[in-house]
Amino acid sequence: MSDRTMARQVLLFIWFLSLSSSLGQVSYSIPEEMAKGSLVGNIAQDLGLDLKRLQSGKARIYTGDSAEYIELNKERGVLLIKERIDRETLCGQTTPCALHFQIILENPIEFYHVAVEVTDINDNAPYFKKTETYFEISESAVNGAKFDIEQALDPDVGSNDIQSYTLSSNEHFTLKLQSQTDGRKIVEMVLKHPLDREKQENIALVLTAFDGGDPQLSGTSQIHIKILDANDNAPVFTHSVYKATVVENSPKGTVVIRVEASDADQSSNAEIVYSVTNVHDDVLEMFEINRQNGELKIIGNIDYEKCKHYQINVRASDCGGLKDSSKIVIDVLDVNDNKPVINIMSKSAMLSEDSKTDTVVTVINTQDLDSNENGKVQCFINEDYPFALKTTTTNFFSLVTDGDLDRERESGYNISVTCADEGVPSLSSSVTLSLQISDVNDNAPVFDKSSYEASVQENNTPGFSIFTVRARDADFNQNARVSYILEDSSVNGVPVSSLVSISADSGVIHAVRSFDYEQIKDFQFRVKVQDGGSPPLSSNVSVKIMIQDQNDNAPQVLYPVQSGPSVVAEIVPRSADVGYLVTKVVAVDVDSGQNAWLSYKLQKSTDRALFEVGLQNGEIRTVRQVTDKDAVKQRLTVVVEDNGQPSRSATVNVNVAVADSFPEVLSEFTDFTHDKDYNDNLTFYLVLALAVVSFLFIVSIIAIMSVKMLQMETRANVLQIWSESSSYSVLSASLRRRRGHRDFTARVQL
Repeated sequence: MSDRTMARQVLLFIWFLSLSSSLGQVSYSIPEEMAKGSLVGNIAQDLGLDLKRLQSGKARIYTGDSAEYIELNKERGVLLIKERIDRETLCGQTTPCALHFQIILENPIEFYHVAVEVTDINDNAPYFKKTETYFEISESAVNGAKFDIEQALDPDVGSNDIQSYTLSSNEHFTLKLQSQTDGRKIVEMVLKHPLDREKQENIALVLTAFDGGDPQLSGTSQIHIKILDANDNAPVFTHSVYKATVVENSPKGTVVIRVEASDADQSSNAEIVYSVTNVHDDVLEMFEINRQNGELKIIGNIDYEKCKHYQINVRASDCGGLKDSSKIVIDVLDVNDNKPVINIMSKSAMLSEDSKTDTVVTVINTQDLDSNENGKVQCFINEDYPFALKTTTTNFFSLVTDGDLDRERESGYNISVTCADEGVPSLSSSVTLSLQISDVNDNAPVFDKSSYEASVQENNTPGFSIFTVRARDADFNQNARVSYILEDSSVNGVPVSSLVSISADSGVIHAVRSFDYEQIKDFQFRVKVQDGGSPPLSSNVSVKIMIQDQNDNAPQVLYPVQSGPSVVAEIVPRSADVGYLVTKVVAVDVDSGQNAWLSYKLQKSTDRALFEVGLQNGEIRTVRQVTDKDAVKQRLTVVVEDNGQPSRSATVNVNVAVADSFPEVLSEFTDFTHDKDYNDNLTFYLVLALAVVSFLFIVSIIAIMSVKMLQMETRANVLQIWSESSSYSVLSASLRRRRGHRDFTARVQL
């Protein structure tokens, strides 16, 4: 290898290193053919990353569409060989050869550029595509005549590439190496001594190619030379280098350029044949030359992204075997024939609704194989969503939040991202990113009513379901799971929790005990609803429960009193007229409404034709004139009935004495004590009141008797009888005058 070639390769390597440092953050150099699992480098140490960060960030390698030769060991923080790397397969003749990839981390999203240069080892020996080459050389060939020899091939590069050729020992030919601009060498066989067909018609030589590796490898080819008669002028090209341009995607058959050579000989020795001598298959698959006129045509698909330049070696040969060589340099012009490729490097499928502005959702990378304006890409969002695209570095875009998110308004987004190049016409690609919005507890539960009212009948069974309160929460899952709580309060000094309870899950309010309308007619309390968020949110509502009355109390008779061993008797004078008010049955019912509406009926009587009871007022009156034939002792049974469903009732016995004097009454009512039905349910206060009234009546009777001298004797007898018999006591007496004569009523307690 010449010093000039080596200097060029060193400059290329220095340029690669500077490019790597500008594009990435760390670079390594490894030889090809390293075994699987071999260490490339300590990426964690070189990037200054903690091993825990590699693991928590789910560090991974992103290579795009390229094969993955390197793997990341997150536990050790090192890069290892994943697949055996063949530099020749990976890069061919391109130098330097490098792998470029990114290290991606999440939470937060970070990425680092890494470049790994793959250096060549001498693992390929030189070889010739043709193991035998045949020449026909005129004996008139002059000293210094050149004969192109097929170059040997070596997939290796640099010092491991072909460095020298040798030709087996002979007296006629020597080798000459001519370096090209691409670093390759043209091998020419030069005639150093004239040929004499008569002395030697055929010459066999061995051409050997050597590379510069250690150990050095070589390859050979057989050269067979046939000596012809004189053709002493070789073809000559009009130019040593031809230049042309071609637009990619040009149709097959397009003529790129025409080369031309001339030969000073005449006749058949001046006939020239053109041919392509490239040994690279891609050139032969793309172009062909017309052997007669030298036109170079396209026979393959020209793609700028695959190859930007072509160098075609052409040869002009005459019939005498004399040749001349030239080359055609073709530049391929780019057209905008590639859409941008969108790569999702990292993305979040779920985003909290309380995320702040500029929160990174997704990082995308775009690639456009075209060049210049055709390869410049801009990305944008098609919808009016609270998101924006920001450019981070060249061809990298971050999708970030650009407004407030509300899961209750929009629970998810399908964000369409379009990337277009700046070519004419512009080409574009699109990708749809699905993003779900996760819920935060930002909505308090709300009752479906501002207040509640419900009713329940008294005497309900404990645990009875009264009614249900309902609340809704606009949040999701646990944040929307509501529970109901009875707030602490009291009703008439009694904790509300001893009256009702509430189901935490369903909001059903149950009665804790049986209610009594006569004790409590309604009560109020508050219910709180609370969601399952952290911290929880709550609201409350007022609930009023009204107790409905049932007919669960029978009427109670207040008068006449049916208590104790004595009997109360109402005295009706025999002179009483029709409609005479004997007495009045007084009853009450502690129920309410129609359950407390009372009616009075005469159930049985000693003489039904003599008395009647007022249906609504309970007044007992005579229905006919009292006669002397009527018995002194009259007993009436009155039924007091309420209006409930079913109705309840109570009975009371009323004793009536039909007489004009006390002796007559006493003689007839001596056995009342044996027939009297007592009402044992009268309260102590009613008995006390009756005793006071009786005492007042007695005092009044004594006063009246002292004034009424005409009845002194009768009253004295009555008082004597009363004092002698402990079983009799006068409770009350009243004197009336009706229809011009004196009527009186006396209550006698036996």
